[in-house]
Amino acid sequence: MKRPALLLLSLLIAAPVAFAADDSASEGRTWHRLVGILQYLQADYPMAVESKSDFELAEQRSFIAEATEAAGDLGPRGEAFLPRLKEIKERVDKAEDPEGVSRDCGALVEDLVLAGGLARSPRTPPDLKLGEQLFQQNCAACHGADGRAQVSIAETMEPKPANFHDPDIMAGLTPYKAFNTVGFGVPGTPMPGFPTLSEEERWAVAFYVFTLRQPACDGNPPRASLEKLANSTDPELVQAHGQEHLACLRRKMPDVDEERGLLTARNLVEQALKLGAGGDSLGARNALLDAYLNGLEPVEATLRARNPDLVLKLEKAFLDTRLAAEQKSPHLQDEGRILLSLLDEARRSSGTTAGFISVMWLTLLILLREGFEATVIIAALLAMLRKMQAPTYARVVHTGWVSALVVGALLFIFGRHLLGGANREMLEGVAALAAVVMLLYAALWLNARANMSKFMGELRQKMQGALGKGSGAGLFAIAFSAALRESVETAIFLQGLALDSLSGVAWGCALGAVALTVLVLFINRVGYKLPMKTLFKASTVLLVVTAIILLGKGLRALQEVGLVPLRPLPLFTFEPLGIFPDAMTLIPQLVLTAIPIIVYFIKRRGGTTRLADVSSQG
Repeated sequence: MKRPALLLLSLLIAAPVAFAADDSASEGRTWHRLVGILQYLQADYPMAVESKSDFELAEQRSFIAEATEAAGDLGPRGEAFLPRLKEIKERVDKAEDPEGVSRDCGALVEDLVLAGGLARSPRTPPDLKLGEQLFQQNCAACHGADGRAQVSIAETMEPKPANFHDPDIMAGLTPYKAFNTVGFGVPGTPMPGFPTLSEEERWAVAFYVFTLRQPACDGNPPRASLEKLANSTDPELVQAHGQEHLACLRRKMPDVDEERGLLTARNLVEQALKLGAGGDSLGARNALLDAYLNGLEPVEATLRARNPDLVLKLEKAFLDTRLAAEQKSPHLQDEGRILLSLLDEARRSSGTTAGFISVMWLTLLILLREGFEATVIIAALLAMLRKMQAPTYARVVHTGWVSALVVGALLFIFGRHLLGGANREMLEGVAALAAVVMLLYAALWLNARANMSKFMGELRQKMQGALGKGSGAGLFAIAFSAALRESVETAIFLQGLALDSLSGVAWGCALGAVALTVLVLFINRVGYKLPMKTLFKASTVLLVVTAIILLGKGLRALQEVGLVPLRPLPLFTFEPLGIFPDAMTLIPQLVLTAIPIIVYFIKRRGGTTRLADVSSQG
């Protein structure tokens, strides 16, 4: 029977070298061992039941017994999985429910990877030359120099060594499964485990095995991450990229520039967890901050363009883990393992490439999302200036928002080198807070004009002095700051999408510009028809609401670089409105919300009192 679990049977069996134990990684190896055994069961158990072979079924029973023992060796965290393992064991002992056992083993593997914070891929591209050297020196005696297992000693072994050219055998194998087999062997068979081989050597051999049946690669492989390559079978790669690319995907290791940042983040998070376990909470906190700024931030724009929900989860996980470190929480390890799992999920998608149509529509949506707030504010300003018969100042507003777009364009061109890590978050945070100040200034300015009927009459009579001394500079600053933050964010997002399709970004920008122009013209025309007082009041509310949103987002950005402390609250997150479950962002927003409401009721009460006095005098 051809079974993926025994693919590497007798791999390295002839190796004459003994290796020293690495006790520091013993717990991690036990987690990998448990995962590896369950992977054997997941692949082999259905075929063992179908074969009705007593030998095969006995082997499956030994697998589940070994898995139960490994879980017990992990202490409380491993013991938490014992009920599920025992439930699987009952069915395996009776040779029942092959599909259900396979499914439950697969689900358990995913939960174990999360619980153990396991890495299922190499940290650097494997050295295939090293893998070939190890294979020829230590494995060819049983598997043959070409991996076909057509050697005399193979006939004396039961089961026979795997033929790595057999498509049925290779269909169920991934490099990660091969990695575990090299490390732990196959229980109940002549295949020994070699857990003391270095991680790099095991990955080198595991990846090299997949090149044996592939022809020479003449071109370049499509983009695929190490995480994806390590956890995909050959048929899965064919389905994703086509048969014509399989050889290059297996024979040429990928360029991991995009994935390197996530690998850096993962390594620093692992370092933080070790520091936290050793009682160094400050060191753990600093390592987590470095992981975010130097690992995630350089690739966040690309990730956010492709999967914004995942980026939100990553940012929350980083903050939760950092808070656990700062508070010396016993949950630091649990939070850290969730973060590691999310980083690996991001790595799986880091090598994917979006097509022209996808990039174009993503660009359009980003422009509409980022440009909506600024567009509404600018359009409202223009409508008011038109209503006030002050077209000269409209040019000032146009100059302001166009200048912000120029800054965004420059950042799109040069920002990849200038805005990395903390620089980007600090710029976003400072720009948001500056915009808050200018928007509040604009709101006060509008509110004052809306309640000065005498001044409104003067505005209609005299254009040049309509807005008062210095108002031109103020209008420029309002328009500039209203558009700046969105311009910066858009430039950063589009940098990531441009890696996939520059033409898609260009067409998306063109469509977005048309859509936003239509929105400005619509609001400008509708605003002109509204009564002056109504327009001013509506615009004032809009400016204050926008300021409240940007205040939350700006403070959050500064929290992410460690300039503002974390004070979490048991509330929900709603990023579009700048609402985050943290006292340091929410309380300032509530204060800013309360101030205009209080002022409104005070003025309303004062107006009512004056009206009552006039009535009594009459």
